[in-house]
Amino acid sequence: METIEKLEILADAAKYDASCASIGAPKRSSAGREGIGATNGMGICHSYTPDGRCVSLLKILLTNFCQYDCQYCVNRRSSNVPRARFSVQEVVQLTVDFYLRNYIDGLFLSSGIIRSADYTMEQLVAVARELRETHQFRGYIHLKTIPDADPALIEAAGRYADRLSVNIELPTQDSVAALAPEKSVHTIKLAMGAIRLKLDEKEAEPKAPAFAPAGQSTQMIVGADGSDDKRILSTAETLYGSYKLKRVYYSAFSPIPDSPKTVPLAPPPLLREHRLYQADFLLRGYGFQVRELLPQDGSLALDIDPKLAWALSNREHFPLDLNRADLSMIMRVPGIGLRSAQRIVELRRMRRVRYEDLSRLKCSMKKAAPFIVTADYKPARDGAPSEALRRAMADTQQQMPLWPELAAA
Repeated sequence: METIEKLEILADAAKYDASCASIGAPKRSSAGREGIGATNGMGICHSYTPDGRCVSLLKILLTNFCQYDCQYCVNRRSSNVPRARFSVQEVVQLTVDFYLRNYIDGLFLSSGIIRSADYTMEQLVAVARELRETHQFRGYIHLKTIPDADPALIEAAGRYADRLSVNIELPTQDSVAALAPEKSVHTIKLAMGAIRLKLDEKEAEPKAPAFAPAGQSTQMIVGADGSDDKRILSTAETLYGSYKLKRVYYSAFSPIPDSPKTVPLAPPPLLREHRLYQADFLLRGYGFQVRELLPQDGSLALDIDPKLAWALSNREHFPLDLNRADLSMIMRVPGIGLRSAQRIVELRRMRRVRYEDLSRLKCSMKKAAPFIVTADYKPARDGAPSEALRRAMADTQQQMPLWPELAAA
């Protein structure tokens, strides 16, 4: 099979993995010395598919042959799909050639399990090692970690890769046992724990050898099992706290040809994936907890974003006086993002905050107005009922922005 044919198959097979973002890559420069590739502190440029999935970098599988029969996976052992396999040298040469043609700035490499977990991990590490040591490649490298592999191989991967990821795929052990019987949540968490320990060691001893400077991430598939949003986000909350993950990515289940009866035959609403990203951003950046976002119902609202839903359910906190409130509460006002909240606090050290100041800060005034008090503005004393506000604001929530964070305010 020609390399271009393999690339067509193995790039398409990799599109279901959403955890390929490169934010957090360290600065590298090849100026004044041998070497190719460079990233800056904000990551690298991305391109996107029509449905909003990140397809930046050279995003491929080493192979889509796999010993496992995960029911939700297009590359499962029993799936009737074209198969291909790259050699280590082919992946290295593709990465270098694509970079020199200015097509990419880095590599995201995963693989099906062939021969054994150790053998597969050895192949992934060999690609990264040759890029770094032979070609002096300084671009971004993200390697998917095989949980069952020898910890020494995972440690070696961290020496060459900017980021490692161990995909948990499903939020509960029962779901993993039912749909991916060859996998174990316990084994996956052991691998995450080993990566965290190495990251902690590096943080404690800066002169220690580099290890995955952009941290680790994972992915959960949404809609392949019966887990509701509360279960998914609770799992994410635990992973963030226990393993210091940089990101949990969410991928809406996509039915595949000849799908087994153990998985749904229809995909979940893509908007559900988007709402999970918004809620996840609130957990990581705004100080929310899952029990606040989903106190009773196990599903996030689809017609409004999670922050607005929380504010409508907690009207006793509003309207909030922006000239008196703590930063932590200002951040929770719909329409006011993290940076805007910080700038409001800075501004009021000089003078009282006025309504027009929020417009200058590009806050979403349609969402913020019912929930705030400024020096020259307060909403009507009785206020609009929550259901009326929900109906008025719902129509503006259906458009999904490219980056979920941009709509989290």
